[in-house]
Amino acid sequence: MEAHRSNNRRSDALLLLLLVSLAFANLLPSSAVPANNEKVELSLYYEALCPYCENFILNYLYKIFDNGLISIVDLKLSPYGNAKIGSNGTIVCQHGEWECVLNTVEACAIHAWPVVSDHFPFIYCVESLTAVGKYAEWETCFQKLNLDPKPVTDCYNSGFGHELDLQYANEINALEPPHTYVPWVVVDGKPIYDDYIYFVSFICNAYKGSNVPQACLDLAEPVTTQNYIPKPANNVCYKEEDYTKSKSTISEIISATLASWMQHF
Repeated sequence: MEAHRSNNRRSDALLLLLLVSLAFANLLPSSAVPANNEKVELSLYYEALCPYCENFILNYLYKIFDNGLISIVDLKLSPYGNAKIGSNGTIVCQHGEWECVLNTVEACAIHAWPVVSDHFPFIYCVESLTAVGKYAEWETCFQKLNLDPKPVTDCYNSGFGHELDLQYANEINALEPPHTYVPWVVVDGKPIYDDYIYFVSFICNAYKGSNVPQACLDLAEPVTTQNYIPKPANNVCYKEEDYTKSKSTISEIISATLASWMQHF
């Protein structure tokens, strides 16, 4: 119980730090912000409930908003991962129905608030809850971040979120080379495979502009993609694995959601 409280306090503290960092970044003079054509494209293909995706978002990716690296990065999030589309158009997710629900919720958030500084805090909040097994409490992120829930809930309930899922499915299935696991991190169109936690080095190496962030200057030796040979990755969710222990049925989701709602009455 105490460990859960500690994790919650840490997540809330990091979320507050993230919001402060984003607010500060928005105050930077325009001369300090590189032109869009100078920015490095960073794409994260991931899925809800994959512990390694959670870890990357919560403990690594958020730092680019804190260390100024976001000023040279065009960040794109793709919440679909290793899910598969059935013959009738339904989507089957690797970690069960909860993954499908939260993939769609995060897709709707990205659509509702397309600017990355607007949707990333919400995704960070949802991922911090799933990391401690509180899947049904994802809606508390609206209150924590003072966000209007309507754009996201309307998107999900109307079925438009399913259309977004299909779009993300097309995107990840069109990748060359094809992804074999998630998190699948791509820098300027090139996957960085099992070195994804060193993504900052790849970004700094790819950046050709003049406004070099301090985070890049502090690197002793940036990693490059020259002569790079991908190695088998351990801290990933592979495409063909079936995480049966994490699966939840629709009835379990409904029961958990109702239990969460009843706490507010």
